[in-house]
Amino acid sequence: MGWSRWSAPAKLRSPVAATEHRAEPEDDARAAEVRTAAAESEPSHKRIIRSAAGGRALSAMMLPFMLVVPPAGFGVLTTTGRKSGKTRRKCLRAVRRGDRVYLNMLRPPIVAVEKPKIVTAWVLNLRANPKVQLRIRGGTFDGVARELSDHDELREAREAFCETVVPFDYGECNLHLRGLPSRAKIQELHRYWFDTGVPVVVELAL
Repeated sequence: MGWSRWSAPAKLRSPVAATEHRAEPEDDARAAEVRTAAAESEPSHKRIIRSAAGGRALSAMMLPFMLVVPPAGFGVLTTTGRKSGKTRRKCLRAVRRGDRVYLNMLRPPIVAVEKPKIVTAWVLNLRANPKVQLRIRGGTFDGVARELSDHDELREAREAFCETVVPFDYGECNLHLRGLPSRAKIQELHRYWFDTGVPVVVELAL
């Protein structure tokens, strides 16, 4: 989706957006594609998260339960605040493949339409200090986080993040999408998150 290093699904590459932003910088073209995809997806999404603050509130509500026993496919990421130097925790979808765990910064449609370039605090934190801690099924691990840019890595990450479906995903789908959850709707939701978000990998120090 607008990444020079990765070709996104055709449905998220609007011909209109591509024409209107041909001469603009890459980040502006990317923002246009995110906004277009968000506008197309918005009618099927519930408006539970209307801002970055709403996302933080939802994460804070889930945090006590996630810290005790994270469900498969989810975890708690601990970063170091880039300004405060204090530890910051965030509940996230976390899909493990060996010594790698794939995460993604979400842009809910109602937010992405207005602010397609928005980057949340936990991504800004790991940009400043990539050393993180991740609590997932199997324990708590130290690791190094980085945003994905390599074409092959992005392809692998997208397959892992989008095609993996675990029981907790049905609750997530019910939280975000209208209608009854299904495997197909879950995968569609995850593709939207991945293609409009910021994909991240944590390489665990095993």
